[in-house]
Amino acid sequence: MNRRQLLSAAAGLPAASVALSAASVQQKQLRISGLETDVLKRPPGSPYYDAIHEFGTGSGSVVLRIRTNAGITGWASSSFGTIAGGPRVVQSILEEEVKPVLLGKDPAFPRRIRSELWRALEYQGVGGPTQFAIAAVDIAIWDILGKNANMPVYKMLGAFRDRMPVYSMCGWYYANDEDLGHFRRAITEAMEQGYPAVKIKVGRGSLDDDIRRIRLARDILGKDRRLMVDANQVFNRNEALRRGRVYQEMGCFWYEEPLPPQEMEGYAELAKELDMRIATGENLNTKYAFADLISRRGADVVQPDNRRAGGVTEWMEIAAIADAYGLELASHGGGAANLNMVLAMPNAIYMETSGPQKIRNGEVAAPEEPGMSTEVSAAEIKKYSV
Repeated sequence: MNRRQLLSAAAGLPAASVALSAASVQQKQLRISGLETDVLKRPPGSPYYDAIHEFGTGSGSVVLRIRTNAGITGWASSSFGTIAGGPRVVQSILEEEVKPVLLGKDPAFPRRIRSELWRALEYQGVGGPTQFAIAAVDIAIWDILGKNANMPVYKMLGAFRDRMPVYSMCGWYYANDEDLGHFRRAITEAMEQGYPAVKIKVGRGSLDDDIRRIRLARDILGKDRRLMVDANQVFNRNEALRRGRVYQEMGCFWYEEPLPPQEMEGYAELAKELDMRIATGENLNTKYAFADLISRRGADVVQPDNRRAGGVTEWMEIAAIADAYGLELASHGGGAANLNMVLAMPNAIYMETSGPQKIRNGEVAAPEEPGMSTEVSAAEIKKYSV
């Protein structure tokens, strides 16, 4: 039915029927009509570190826009903290391999689109940069669906809450910080910003150095706030257990990523030996890796990353698997995309973030805008575009 036929038919229909008919036609005709990307690169800042990485000296991202014939645009962005060439690789996958699969598709079928992308990209595998690309597409598609329905995505997913507890990832290693002055200021600032919990990095130095950092953080936090520790894959099984027993004795809330992600059996051993929560998952690709970890009882808190774990569609499946095993979930990273997802997960306990936020009683409020709230401003794209 074209526009003229629809208007002619509308003359004999009640107003409500006209609205429903128009909405039905629009829904049937919604199609993906284009895909655009920009690579952004921000200038270097002061370096900071975890147990194995350096950050701050340069970072980049790829911004994705998926256009539709209805004039609705879905947005997503995928960032890289340490690999300078990463955004270009993801951009190439999106432009050269993903775009031909997407054009003409109905965005109301995100699981079907994911299946078709997996099939189209299986020769190179669906992990690593390929998964970054697939995840960005999925987030942008859900942004389209939310805007088309005039609803924030967390409500479309079946909201569980409208506010989310947050913690601050602020306790990094800093250059020239032997007296821990910078470390102290970062945690103190997080307290002033209203965070009820903070996470600090451990494992870059000796166990005695870890103890010094934990004690200082504990002194600043007091008794009523939680402290998490994050080792970023640096230990082997023996050292992870040795240090974990100390962290546990010092009252840390969880012990994050003590082992490399492929050490599924090692995670199971640690979770069995320690009473404190074992948290991991930011470096796992797809729900299948999470299912392997969870079935081995290798984690108490699963931590999907929205670039590696597949975007909204796959995140919700990962959360459901974890929930079926009675496990908690916390996001790796913050921002609007993560917030929309964790608000729809009954077993989500925290969203990771940092810096100034509108925090009330240790929580941030749900987004109100339709879609994912993932748009990147034209000014930012112009300023940082490569």
